[in-house]
Amino acid sequence: MIYNKFKISLLALTFFAFLGNALAQQGNVTVDQHSDITKLLEYKKDVKTVNLYKIQLDFGSRAEAESLKIEFQNEFSEWPAEMVYETPNYKVWVGNFSTRLEADIALQKIKKSFTKAMVFEPKKEK
Repeated sequence: MIYNKFKISLLALTFFAFLGNALAQQGNVTVDQHSDITKLLEYKKDVKTVNLYKIQLDFGSRAEAESLKIEFQNEFSEWPAEMVYETPNYKVWVGNFSTRLEADIALQKIKKSFTKAMVFEPKKEK
């Protein structure tokens, strides 16, 4: 009796396994999109429409900030750098990171060369 139930269960399991393979669908998906969409997505990363995080390298006189910005751009070309004046200092800010995690990951790479670097969220313009 138990042997027959085992046999039927094994037969049913084999049947369903073959049935699943027979009914499975396979295919390839290709996405055809205009090349401007990629450019738009890159542009959207730089537009200040959401809460963004930045990395401040250092601050000081204008000459110090300019040389720091050039040094950064020579070493890290993947993130944009800008010089900002906030009385009485010039500051060098890097990147437009959409999440704190993304900024922290970049900070770890940047801190190897720029030890005073820190992540911050710029004040919103009114």
